[in-house]
Amino acid sequence: MTETLGQRPWMTAPPTAAVMDALEAAGGTDCARFVGGCVRNSLVGRPVDDIDIATVLTPEAVTRAVEAAGLRAVPTGVDHGTITAIAGGQPFEITTLRRDVSTDGRRAVVAFTSDWDEDARRRDFTLNALYARRDGSLVDPTGDGAADARAGRIVFVGDPEQRLREDYLRILRFFRFLAWYGKGAPDAAALAACARLKDRVTTLAAERISKELLKLLAADDPRQATGLMLEAGVLEMMLPEPINLERFKGLVEIETDLLFEADPLLRLAALLPDDQLTAMRLAESLRLSNAERDRLVAALAPLPKLKSWMSPREIRQAVYREGKAAFRDRAKLAWAAADRTAVTPQWRGMIALAEGWTVPEFPLSGEEVLAAGVPKGPMVGQVMREVEAWWIDHDFIDDKLSAIEKLKAVAQGMAY
Repeated sequence: MTETLGQRPWMTAPPTAAVMDALEAAGGTDCARFVGGCVRNSLVGRPVDDIDIATVLTPEAVTRAVEAAGLRAVPTGVDHGTITAIAGGQPFEITTLRRDVSTDGRRAVVAFTSDWDEDARRRDFTLNALYARRDGSLVDPTGDGAADARAGRIVFVGDPEQRLREDYLRILRFFRFLAWYGKGAPDAAALAACARLKDRVTTLAAERISKELLKLLAADDPRQATGLMLEAGVLEMMLPEPINLERFKGLVEIETDLLFEADPLLRLAALLPDDQLTAMRLAESLRLSNAERDRLVAALAPLPKLKSWMSPREIRQAVYREGKAAFRDRAKLAWAAADRTAVTPQWRGMIALAEGWTVPEFPLSGEEVLAAGVPKGPMVGQVMREVEAWWIDHDFIDDKLSAIEKLKAVAQGMAY
């Protein structure tokens, strides 16, 4: 008996129906099937975010069919057989069935085929080599994909080393899928192959590495997968040593126990040493965005040291100097490295105080400093910094007159 997913809402939604109608008008019934993540996630009860379609139609035929139906066709990966159809504002990746002609582990030369089994044999994991027809019937060419998906087994299609040599990014994908879908002990053959070929990770483009790494770290609980990456020697191919696995585990524990949203960039910071220069270099090597780089660097600042027993006044001072976002990041990292069972309420209180505090603006301007008799030039900034330090030390006193009096006293005491 053919197993079926049933007709899921995403299968029958008008945009999906429009795309499938267009393809079937050109190639007939069963010329196109849903493939990969949408099938896998439906099988295991996970949300479906993207809908990918495999077809026997060539990219040119796909383009003609999509446009004939009044939909937009975008040539996102024609060399590898992929056309993206836009229907109802939603993208659908449509890829012609393929087989590898040659590959160097980074780029593959492919040939198109009409053989569904041949297409399945070049895919990475059995749980991704699953297809579903439009009526919801499941097609499992490897014979193991559905069972592996349900059991949380991340198993390569065929020989693990051969699959890895076709695309070394699959080393990282193995651990990413472990983090997201894995259950129990990992597949020993797959793990051994990743360890043997770990140095090939360094041949990959930085953008591919960072994208895959951050996807892995975005899983609800990537602790086991990350620990296995470290044991296999894969993690050190991407990150500088020493790798702070215990702080990383602590941060994930905090996020999991207290229902904080998973934060992949902060989890990356947790793995790094407390060294801003190292963070800067890593951000550059992984081609992170400027915003991601700046956040990493700020999170790993050595000073001020955050402690769970900081007073409200000290917390406000740190928030003012660092900003709310950097303070929150640094507080979570310090919390993750601490004895979490004893001081959880204090750390939570610190973060809540910082989030709820309205950061005040320094009440004096450069014009007011000049009006106090300070000449134009670097002395203006020096005086403002001294008065601001006094204002911060007095817990951001909400009294402009007192600030002006302090300004006058500082101005009078300065030697111009």
